[in-house]
Amino acid sequence: MLLSRNYRWLVVALLFFATMINYLDRQVIGLLKDELSDAFKWTETDYSYIVMAFSAAYAIGLLLFGRMIDRVGTKIGYAICVIIWSAAAMFHALATGTWGFAMSRTALGLGEAGNFPAAIKAVAEWFPKKDRALATGIFNSGSNMAAIIGPPLVAWISFSFGWQYAFVATGAIGFLWLILWLIFFQVPAKHKKITNWEYEYVHSDSKTEEEIISPRMNWWRILRIRQTWAFIAGKFLTDPVWWFYLFWVPAYFNSTFSLDLNKSAKYVSAIYILAGFGSIFGGYLSGWFIRRGYTVHRARRTAMLIFAFSVVPIVLVQFVHHAWYAVALISLAAAAHQAWSANIFTVASDVFPRHAVSSVIGIGGMAGSIGGILFPLFVGQVLDHFRQSGNLHVGYNIIFIVCSCAYLLAWALMNWLAPGMKQVTGVEEKYKSN
Repeated sequence: MLLSRNYRWLVVALLFFATMINYLDRQVIGLLKDELSDAFKWTETDYSYIVMAFSAAYAIGLLLFGRMIDRVGTKIGYAICVIIWSAAAMFHALATGTWGFAMSRTALGLGEAGNFPAAIKAVAEWFPKKDRALATGIFNSGSNMAAIIGPPLVAWISFSFGWQYAFVATGAIGFLWLILWLIFFQVPAKHKKITNWEYEYVHSDSKTEEEIISPRMNWWRILRIRQTWAFIAGKFLTDPVWWFYLFWVPAYFNSTFSLDLNKSAKYVSAIYILAGFGSIFGGYLSGWFIRRGYTVHRARRTAMLIFAFSVVPIVLVQFVHHAWYAVALISLAAAAHQAWSANIFTVASDVFPRHAVSSVIGIGGMAGSIGGILFPLFVGQVLDHFRQSGNLHVGYNIIFIVCSCAYLLAWALMNWLAPGMKQVTGVEEKYKSN
């Protein structure tokens, strides 16, 4: 009876595990970076090119799959993406050099790009606005679960069977999830197990939405809306920071504190345990503000400002000399990012109609990926420069300072571009009218 009245939380569970698998697949190369660098003689710049290949494909995939999911629906669109990224993850095992890894990363990036457009659309389909940030925060914490179980799992598989099997094993998990998705997911209007009570609850704020929304929105119409550019700015400036944590933090611990993959795994896992709480708390906080009488926009804006300030202390990491102190500072920043992420994604579903949500998420995600292409190039060049001079820690310090400023700049730019974040009608609210 409990499940029949709360089927939407089963949907969130499916989204959580999909996101966990998504991040588990993409982080394997970061966890094995030192081993693969030794085997294939990669420089930091070589590695940054491989990361950029993923980022470029991810950017293109977000744009394409965001639009596709709006057209074919969440169920089929998500399934297609999972098939592509799971197969691509397994193909890493066949790579024999830098080019092979770059090709595998390209395919992985294309497929993985569909995760967030599909997941955010599913949340918009299954939750009213007051609950969307919490639902997003919960499924988004799947990325942290991947980072918690990933280091020890990948280390064990790699040391026991070889690095190739780490890619094969993590890729295969996606196909297991796919079976559950096809069995259990459907939109509320077509779902046979949803009760009338839950259906009415899910659509409790949709009548107002549907009264002001009429035509379908293509890319050109979406890009003429000021709110779109606010979302683009927020993603462009902050997404690359998370990718830096994902792809370089394990190597940071190894080089700064003279650790190997096995020894650094506990520190990296600790960071993402705390970051997972940040994701859920971030979704809860803006919902709490709404229940306290804040408007939806004010609630999101206030929560995001709090989280932007919470990233700033990461500048102090340059002064610590013990790994656990570094864990505390990076954990706070990572938790703040995940809390920020839960809210910025929800802003898109607050403002745009359901039939355009995946397209908007795809466009904003593409902007974040473009930042993810440029930032790794900067990171690789900085680290290579300071490695040659024997001061690698200085390079990391510069990068952490950049990370600390990104969220406050993003918050300010978003509020300048779209101060009120009014709901988009698809007709009147074009760029020039805001």
